[in-house]
Amino acid sequence: MSLQQRARLRESPLGRKGEELGRVLDFVCEEIAPFPTGNGHPAFFAWVNSPPAPAGVIAELLACAINVTCGMGENALMDLERGTVRMLAALAGLPETTGGVLTSGGSMANLLALASARTWFLTRRGSGDGAAYDRDHARLTLYYSAQAHMSVAKAAACIGLPSHRLRPVAADAHDRLDPAALRTAVTDDLDAGLLPFCTVTTLGTTATGAVDPLEPVTDLCRRTGMWHHADGAWGGLGAAVPALAPLYRGVGSVDSLTVDPHKTLSVPVGCGALLVPDPEHLHTAFAHRASYLTAGEPDALPWLSHATIELTRPGTRALALWATLNHLGHDGVTALIEHSLTLADQLCQKITAQPRLELLPSGPWPVACFSITAPDNGDQEELHARVAHRVQARGRAYLATVAVHDRTVLRACLCNYRTTTNDLDLLIHEVLHAADADHSPPTAASAQPPHHR
Repeated sequence: MSLQQRARLRESPLGRKGEELGRVLDFVCEEIAPFPTGNGHPAFFAWVNSPPAPAGVIAELLACAINVTCGMGENALMDLERGTVRMLAALAGLPETTGGVLTSGGSMANLLALASARTWFLTRRGSGDGAAYDRDHARLTLYYSAQAHMSVAKAAACIGLPSHRLRPVAADAHDRLDPAALRTAVTDDLDAGLLPFCTVTTLGTTATGAVDPLEPVTDLCRRTGMWHHADGAWGGLGAAVPALAPLYRGVGSVDSLTVDPHKTLSVPVGCGALLVPDPEHLHTAFAHRASYLTAGEPDALPWLSHATIELTRPGTRALALWATLNHLGHDGVTALIEHSLTLADQLCQKITAQPRLELLPSGPWPVACFSITAPDNGDQEELHARVAHRVQARGRAYLATVAVHDRTVLRACLCNYRTTTNDLDLLIHEVLHAADADHSPPTAASAQPPHHR
């Protein structure tokens, strides 16, 4: 997409007269559709950004036509959202009591979780308001793995926690939060008069796909009076997969869990979820009353706006998620995740088979981190950045770089239900072709990628 085309989208003024409605289709075909992120392509490996499943696309269109809000009042889509939340909770291995809300994504879900944890913690201490609130809020301290998603620190900032009371806890050799390091950090802060109120574990780290240990963290949280939030935006449904289930022992005891259906389940973008085994915690944190917003029946269920900061909430999330889950069924959800896991294993084998490539430890979620042997002892990190840029620029495949143990390496993520082994071969070819550009022009034979549909 040229700079001129981008500027035209940003700067074009509104005309005085309207245009024919059909022009919308022409505009999208000419100016929008040809320039997507690329995540719909089966050879896109850069981020946890899956393509939309057809069931979700159709459902979003229908939900837009129905055009209700899932925040206030009573309507069918609000009940459907409650139902899809229960479906997600069952897949994740949470108790039957679990409730929650659909969100725009993991960032919003993590924000709601930390805000709920704060309210829960301060209310239990009797410092939910007034001078006691000011005194205790100024000592709240948050813990999370050094491998946690950046949205955790951003959410902490949004609820008023300064960076000097955030504790990125060291990870172990497998990029999982180290319970011993967490215990030491909490003990030191308690001795210093601070108030540890929440620990966030990550189920499927963005960099390497690691899963933090759940049971020892929950045990520490119970003994010290903390909330345990698990950020499973990518890997929150691992308990539904037999190969991953042992890593999720104890998931039913967390206080809240983030899940992103628009990652793991290919629901169209804009569908995350916060699941809470005791949904009353959400109502305590977010329910606000107004004379113009009152439920009609005395025994009516709490509106979903009482469980989040949004009042106007789109029904597209609920219908798109329900349609996708209904189309897949429980076995289809498991098969979808297993498809990515299988491809990741195959990609790792292909990387290992290449003498110029070095596979780095990653997983269990489907990601492969690897490096290229730098020629003549050159700067390997700069080489990786150049290779990633060249692969992206050629447009046949797409991957990105990531920092792992203070090294910039290549990272390929598997989350596309359309990806096949042909796409893995294409990726390897494109990486090696891009690396060859540092030496000499490739031959005509080597410049041609493998046959791809």
